[in-house]
Amino acid sequence: MSECADTTRTTARDDSTRRGRTTAVLAGAALLAPLGLLAATGNAAAADNGVWDRIAQCESGGNWHINTGNGYYGGLQFSAHTWRAYGGSAYASTADRASRSAQIAVATRVQQAQGWGAWPVCSGRAGAMGSAPSQVSVDKGPAKKPAPARTRKPAPATTPKTSRHPSPSRGTGGYTVRAGDTLSRIAERHGTTWHRLYAANRSVIGADPNVIVPGQRLTL
Repeated sequence: MSECADTTRTTARDDSTRRGRTTAVLAGAALLAPLGLLAATGNAAAADNGVWDRIAQCESGGNWHINTGNGYYGGLQFSAHTWRAYGGSAYASTADRASRSAQIAVATRVQQAQGWGAWPVCSGRAGAMGSAPSQVSVDKGPAKKPAPARTRKPAPATTPKTSRHPSPSRGTGGYTVRAGDTLSRIAERHGTTWHRLYAANRSVIGADPNVIVPGQRLTL
């Protein structure tokens, strides 16, 4: 009887131990489940680029180009100092003048350095957790059209000035006597001697080679 009684007590204790272990396992799983959910939520928030839109909605009403004069600019309300310190000057002088994607690019750098605490209230309301979503590309605003190349106007063609006196020429031709001409000057300009010129035009000039009259046509 005693042996049976002892066996019964031992079996009861074993059953109680197993039930306690089972209860502990279930309780542990129940405690770990919310942690897993939070981790999954954090990853989802980190991967969701819309978190910046939610923060902007909280910070500035979703106006990415707001400037109320309170010292904070743009959708995510950067101070001028923070904007410059994290490279915002590469996009614009202040955040409100930059595109949405440029503001997000700077915000990503701020978050990596300071965490979501840089937006202590609105990041919590937006459900931001984990690391900031990576920024794929930045829109720096409309590209400036290149200035049209200047075309140089061709210089006007210049016509060579002609001499008032005909250039000397050898051979046959004609010459009209002008005021101040002499046979020697005409002969020199045309590469001959006055003797030859007079001999060829004696019938026109007459007996005196020193006397020629403007308008006379001489043969060269």
